[in-house]
Amino acid sequence: MSKKSIKSALTVMQGIGQPDQINMELVGKYKQRKKRNLNVQDFIDGIQSGNRTILSKSITLIESSLPKDQEMAQEIIAECLKRNQEISIQHPASSIRIGITGVPGVGKSTFIEALGTYLTRSGHKLAVLAVDPSSARSKGSILGDKTRMVDLSVDPAAFIRPSPSAGTLGGVARKTHETIILCETAGFDVIFVETIGVGQSETAVHSMVDFFLLLMLSGAGDELQGIKRGIIEMADAIIINKADGDNVGKAKSTRIEYKNALHLFPPSDSGWSPVTDICSALTRDGIERIWEIVIKHHNLLLNNGYFLRKRMEQNLQILENCIEEGLRNNFFSRKDIAGELSAVRLEISNGTASPYAAARKLLESYLRKL
Repeated sequence: MSKKSIKSALTVMQGIGQPDQINMELVGKYKQRKKRNLNVQDFIDGIQSGNRTILSKSITLIESSLPKDQEMAQEIIAECLKRNQEISIQHPASSIRIGITGVPGVGKSTFIEALGTYLTRSGHKLAVLAVDPSSARSKGSILGDKTRMVDLSVDPAAFIRPSPSAGTLGGVARKTHETIILCETAGFDVIFVETIGVGQSETAVHSMVDFFLLLMLSGAGDELQGIKRGIIEMADAIIINKADGDNVGKAKSTRIEYKNALHLFPPSDSGWSPVTDICSALTRDGIERIWEIVIKHHNLLLNNGYFLRKRMEQNLQILENCIEEGLRNNFFSRKDIAGELSAVRLEISNGTASPYAAARKLLESYLRKL
């Protein structure tokens, strides 16, 4: 019997071939979609419709240092400002910008989540931004810890975004202010601007918000010596956080200390007298009361006309910041100045030149060649 006529149960029958693991047709469609570049109108339409992806891409354009990205970003911002202006004619204060700062470990993330979730459950749309200009080396941002805002990070009525951290304070303020404009166009009526802690960044934040909130701890030593006078002068409210458990009594005592200290400061131009209060972001006790303070401040400034005046003054400050930043960038990007700057730095390092005279010489050279 030949081998061909032998039948065996082990004979492998020809089956159906396995399909490709990757659908090449869908890949081709994705590539075509990806290649399509968004124009200014696409960004405007996406932002106005509340598209989070488009909003994030718009903010990325603002943060970019590429000239073409900056050009498009400014066109987008101009259109958003025009749209916001039309809304503000009917509703002069369609959004509230709140700066939140405090000493490290005060519980800013927990507080923001507590107040933020209270607001979103009350029907508000919240955007949380962060300003951290301290890390010029790593270019890191404070909201690396946004994972701690578990509820808020998945809340459909909230948008969390770190602002650019590198560069001058003026540059940080400008980019964060531009991000605020985009968020307001996207329909967010409450904007939180968070800072990493007590320092120079507070001045930048204060220049772009309507209400400045300072979080403090109790029982952490001499509280009044642990914070700069200038920060207290900027605060519209000082809130003692972590007022829970055995710490409630200490929190109340600390509140009285700050309340007495605030009497030593001159009254503000707005007519608002800074207030002190206690809360527990962990238990959510006092959170509603803090929002009532913000609303009381908001209504006072609207009624006496200071709200719009302050925003106008902030815009003028942003104008000056932009001019300073533009001149600085132009100065250091000039190749002819770079050569002179290297020589001058060497002279200063050797102690053969005065930094003041050298700076004046460089500026004269820069202006002469404009």
